[in-house]
Amino acid sequence: MVQKSFTRRLTIYYFWYTVLFIIFLISLAVLEKEGVPRVWIGYLFMFATIIIYAGIGVMSRTSDISEYYVAGRRVPAVFNGMATAADWMSAASFLSLAGGIYLSGFDGLAYIIGWTGGFCLVALLIAPYLRKFGQYSIPDFLGTRYAGRHGSNAVRVLAVIATVIISFTYVVAQIYGVGLITSRFTGVDFSVGIFLGLASILVCSFLGGMRAVTWTQVAQYIIIIVAYMIPVTWLSIKHTHMPIPQLAYGSTLPALNAKEKIFANDPREQQVRAIFEQRADAYLDKIQHLPDSWEEGRLEVQRKLEDLKSGNASLIEIKTAGRELANYPKSPQEAESRWTEARNANLARSEAPVSNFQPYAAKNKEDSDIKRNNFMALVFCLMMGTAALPHILIRYYTPPSVRESRESVFWSLFFIMLLYVTIPALAILVKYDIYTSLVGTDFSKLPSWVTYWSSVDKINPLVNITDINHDGIVQLAEIALDGDIVVLATPEIAGLPYVISGLIAAGGLAAALSTADGLLLTISNSLSHDIYYKIVDPQASTQKRVTISKLLLLVVALVAAYVASLKPADILSLVGAAFSLAASALFPALVMGVFWKRANQQGAIAGIVTGFVVCVYYMLHTHPLFGGNISNQWFHIAAISAGVFGVPAGMLALIGVSLLTPATDRHTLDLVDYIREPD
Repeated sequence: MVQKSFTRRLTIYYFWYTVLFIIFLISLAVLEKEGVPRVWIGYLFMFATIIIYAGIGVMSRTSDISEYYVAGRRVPAVFNGMATAADWMSAASFLSLAGGIYLSGFDGLAYIIGWTGGFCLVALLIAPYLRKFGQYSIPDFLGTRYAGRHGSNAVRVLAVIATVIISFTYVVAQIYGVGLITSRFTGVDFSVGIFLGLASILVCSFLGGMRAVTWTQVAQYIIIIVAYMIPVTWLSIKHTHMPIPQLAYGSTLPALNAKEKIFANDPREQQVRAIFEQRADAYLDKIQHLPDSWEEGRLEVQRKLEDLKSGNASLIEIKTAGRELANYPKSPQEAESRWTEARNANLARSEAPVSNFQPYAAKNKEDSDIKRNNFMALVFCLMMGTAALPHILIRYYTPPSVRESRESVFWSLFFIMLLYVTIPALAILVKYDIYTSLVGTDFSKLPSWVTYWSSVDKINPLVNITDINHDGIVQLAEIALDGDIVVLATPEIAGLPYVISGLIAAGGLAAALSTADGLLLTISNSLSHDIYYKIVDPQASTQKRVTISKLLLLVVALVAAYVASLKPADILSLVGAAFSLAASALFPALVMGVFWKRANQQGAIAGIVTGFVVCVYYMLHTHPLFGGNISNQWFHIAAISAGVFGVPAGMLALIGVSLLTPATDRHTLDLVDYIREPD
């Protein structure tokens, strides 16, 4: 009865919250129509939503250990599903997934299939058993399940290390997204934008832990779904005259495909692609003549700078040449890596566009097979990674019962589905809009959004449209669009009022903040509960444990913000790395811990270490970001899917070592029976 009353009150609160948010949105639209400057609209959106989240965080502040770690285990299934969906809909889902589909067409669906399928694994294999176990963290479960004669610390520490690395990699991507959005709508420098966004993250998670994060994430989900639905519905009506984009965009695909065939045979498009092919050949020639080509290039850049300084060159020209020298590869090895990457980029732009709905589209069967294998490998890694992500799994500690934990997974999938079935629609409709309104435009009449987005990041422009063949007309091959801005730029591309741009920014910020909150809390709670309390000071008071967790959260947040300010990689690459790491290190131990009683401590240690090492080794040797080379790939599998090797390796190591060492004790067998007993 108490739980039902609590659920009723929550429903009323969030109903009025939604109504007031819609009124706020309409009010800003009226203000824009009345001539209020756009910059103020952006500020109002950004700061009003941040104040809402901060207000929820302040009202939910707590020092109670159960409230701080698991929200008092009283979160109703529906609301836990909304909170999980917000926790899940990171900057990658909100900002980058539509961009990924925009750039790669069918291949981008691997993310949607993998992430959605992962929740099926969560429901079937993990969530109910974790709730029945009923503690606070994933390392806590693994440490208890794989306790041996010498205690549970070995597995617990390894699980904490894996949790911290996985969550830290993921949170850097979210904070990068926060910086991108904040700098876009406040005009501050990207690095400053990161630390401004960080303040709102800390207010929620620092004061109230899981309790504050949960109720904030429910509020954030409402903003996320409203922000996504309005512009894509508008685009759907504009191009198909139908207000249901999930059904309407299919009619746009044939028209899009017809345009791509026209572009493939257009002489001017072919001319541009030929220029990119020549550039790729030039890079290949430089690579083949290393290290001489590196030395010659360095001397040429130095000579150019000296000539400009000694002549009558402008300060801008001198600075540009100086920057070119500073950015020149520092060694022949770095030159090879960067020139190979540049060659591949030019080769990609030299190819004719492929159909958006043709699976594994490529110019020959061999390349198509490689695409297919990478598609399946990525789906595998994302599914396994989803089922092992600590910040998602701990959400299933928060419902009041095992039954509601199962129901939470259903509601999580439902609320995630609302966004995921819409993402392909947005990607296709935006692409159609660009094909019809931008391609073929005179360079002197480029839309204002192109100028704006190309100036947001001058070092690595988010939009780059250059007249390669000097004909004064925009060709498709001349457009380079960063996938991370497709969603953010959608309102401007579609010609929508600026208030919708502010709404999109608020939605993207909510997505990044909600996931960052959950990740930072997962890291700090694992360190404070599983390292400090379980190992360092088992006699620590609850107040001391919460204080330690808050301090650790602050430190981790600042370090993550600093790393994000360095712009280490695009959002999807960082997220993909986190999923492969989670799948390789934790999935075998989690699943076998529930379903195979023979799995023991030695096996778990071998499985976690082996899976993690294989995954990291593959990433380091194949990803250019880490100094690797794609020529080192096994079976042409991309570095983002390293988990396809890490998971089997970890599973085999766990099984093999468990069979070669003594069986688990009676206490552990009783624990497995208890968590598997229906409730």
